[in-house]
Amino acid sequence: MGQKVKLSTIGESLGVSTATVSLALRDSPLVAEATRERVKAHALELGYIYNRRAASLRTSKSGILGVVVHDIMNPFYGEILRSIEMELDRNRQTFILSNHYDRVEKQRDFLETLMQLGADGVIMSPAIDTPKEDMELLTQNGLPTVFIARSVPGVDLPVFRGDDKFGISLATNHLISLGHKRIAMIGGTDQTSTGRDRYEGYVSAMRKAGLEVKDEWRIEGPRTKAAGFEAASQFLALPDKPTGAVCWNDLAAIGLMNGIARAGLTPGVDISVTGYDDLEEAAIATPALTTVWNGQPEVGRLAARALLDRIEGKHTPDGDLTLIKPELHIRQSTSRVVEGN
Repeated sequence: MGQKVKLSTIGESLGVSTATVSLALRDSPLVAEATRERVKAHALELGYIYNRRAASLRTSKSGILGVVVHDIMNPFYGEILRSIEMELDRNRQTFILSNHYDRVEKQRDFLETLMQLGADGVIMSPAIDTPKEDMELLTQNGLPTVFIARSVPGVDLPVFRGDDKFGISLATNHLISLGHKRIAMIGGTDQTSTGRDRYEGYVSAMRKAGLEVKDEWRIEGPRTKAAGFEAASQFLALPDKPTGAVCWNDLAAIGLMNGIARAGLTPGVDISVTGYDDLEEAAIATPALTTVWNGQPEVGRLAARALLDRIEGKHTPDGDLTLIKPELHIRQSTSRVVEGN
């Protein structure tokens, strides 16, 4: 078995110190750019592999970050993750990703693994029913933590997310402005802070307009296209059939529109539908989906930046809430209420 290439070997070959080689491989501005490029090229030629364990002993940092979300197959989290990755790349940081699927035990196992590895920090969208004690354990073990999209009641950690109350009120008020008075809300759950905020925004907009809010007009749960499609039959069977639907997210909205179309009705004409998140798919859906942009790129970028700052001791205040202001993007899935409906 061949010997591992050492920093000293690279330095001797190039006539520079081991310290210079180490700084160059970490892109330190203390080393001239030309020297950095020469060192990195020679290290690559020799097959040098960065020894993260040795570096962690020198710096007291592992260079490992964690990111844990509900499900990366949801494009909402994919867009946030892309921004997190871009921000971390700029700072030569890597991360380990986990999906918890709202299973607290799975999330707990991942967080314990991060602590065992001596990770430098974690960005997380906490699972439903995450106990306060689990988050306190992170603090006690000195693991810097930042929340995205969701928060945990009673836990004072920085949170980055869209302003869900305001965002869902934009969608609701848009339907109201088109003459809709019977508006349902499809999807979401009171088990998450996001679900509670979005429902509160819907209820507030309806009541402010003097419109009735009926319990049966809220269909909890759907967050995927399949679930939105399945909810269509329940939605179409509602008493005093609503003429519009405010959906929890774009996936549920697109599924609902497909279900409405399967029933022989035309979404955007017979029934108006709004989504939430403004995923890439929203603009090319049939009909193109009226939806609310929720600031996913900004959420990811700001959360990653905040975590890096906390790791460096630039302390983001505990409990600090950063809300990205949503925007309504009007397309073809909404129209004025049909007379007689």
